[in-house]
Amino acid sequence: MLGARCLLRALRSCSSAPCPRPKPSAKLSVRDALRVQNASGERVKVQGWVRSVRSQKEVLFLHVNDGSSLESLQVVADSNLDSRELDFGCSVEVQGQLVKSPSKKQNVELKAEKIEVVGNCDPKDFPLKYKDRPPLEYLRQFPHLRCRTNALGSILRVRSEATAAIHSFFKDSGFVHIHTPIITSNDCEGAGELFQVEPSSKIKVPEENFFDVPAFLTVSGQLHLEVMSGAFTQVFTFGPTFRAENSQSRRHLAEFYMVEAEISFVESLQDLMQVMEGLFKSATAMVLTSCPEDVALCHRYIAPGQKIRTYVKKQLFNWGVDLHTEHEKYLVKHCGNIPVFVINYPLALKPFYMRDNEDGPQHTVAAVDLLVPGVGELFGGSLREERYHFLEQRLARSGLTEAYQWYLDLRRFGSVPHGGFGMGFERYLQCILGIDNIKDVIPFPRFTHSCIL
Repeated sequence: MLGARCLLRALRSCSSAPCPRPKPSAKLSVRDALRVQNASGERVKVQGWVRSVRSQKEVLFLHVNDGSSLESLQVVADSNLDSRELDFGCSVEVQGQLVKSPSKKQNVELKAEKIEVVGNCDPKDFPLKYKDRPPLEYLRQFPHLRCRTNALGSILRVRSEATAAIHSFFKDSGFVHIHTPIITSNDCEGAGELFQVEPSSKIKVPEENFFDVPAFLTVSGQLHLEVMSGAFTQVFTFGPTFRAENSQSRRHLAEFYMVEAEISFVESLQDLMQVMEGLFKSATAMVLTSCPEDVALCHRYIAPGQKIRTYVKKQLFNWGVDLHTEHEKYLVKHCGNIPVFVINYPLALKPFYMRDNEDGPQHTVAAVDLLVPGVGELFGGSLREERYHFLEQRLARSGLTEAYQWYLDLRRFGSVPHGGFGMGFERYLQCILGIDNIKDVIPFPRFTHSCIL
């Protein structure tokens, strides 16, 4: 009897056991697949877009890319496979075995067992053509498709890595990340080049403001960072800013990204310049390490160990005349075509918040710009005017006392010497990649007369 019960229990256990199933294919990105060492037939699944199709008598070759790397993964399949829908630009899911490639050009290849076309692409209608290398100017008319090219793919991967590198620098340096507002009532630069914000349908009385005061898209997060620097000694922000400049130059956008930092208890431009230099070198070194192939594709990059020199504006130009792009590029070239600091600008040329140097007839402020090859101004910064009476006089002369009473309050309650800077992120990418036009280093460029998508 006991034996029968044991047998029945064993039968029940067998009947409820799951049937053995083949091991599912591991999903890999193209980048991870290419990094596999000593591939020995592991079953994998790769998803992406076809960059090339080549059919021979017995073998079908595909190159598949998913945006994770510049290099594509070679897929090898039997020529009997139905390849009628396999065209340049179509999306696919490929399952098969990852094996060592006999070719010296790649380490591994994917021996396909199943290829599924997820989305068709008619090569006749597709504006991007196989083996074509269209100029960046041509690609701007296809903002919804240009990211599929090698050039824009590399630029956008570098942009992503540079973003991470900047955040890493500030985190490692002990900065607190502050989300400054996009909508503001302040004009930080005082230039009046603002986009005003209004509801699309007027609420109540048309003459009323939604916020009870005129509101604008931010031109800088600096003033909000200065508020935060009264509680945190090191703060930074990284986000979009907006300028209503009627310009289609190679250096200007209506919407762009700014990296801005504010540091308390800073009393010299030299201290500020060290942080600027550190950010520039650290971010560039990390980008060159993380995606050297993408940087190399752009044919030009800056070495992270270059010595950044200081150069004083008054030694080369007429005093009291502001620098224009051609002046900035001349300065860089004059100093050996390397990044150059320019310090101590005339007070009359700069905003109210910059610290008065009290230096006699020249009357300068403690301002600093970092000029770089091919771009001109990349960083702009200054010590801030922390002395209440100096700031009060500057605001009164500009007629801004009432609007900036809160800013004066910061000097009344626990004020400290402080300074900060901003870096145009797109200009930084232009600098390290050698890209001539700023419209080619941002996914969706916005400039006067153009807001596609």
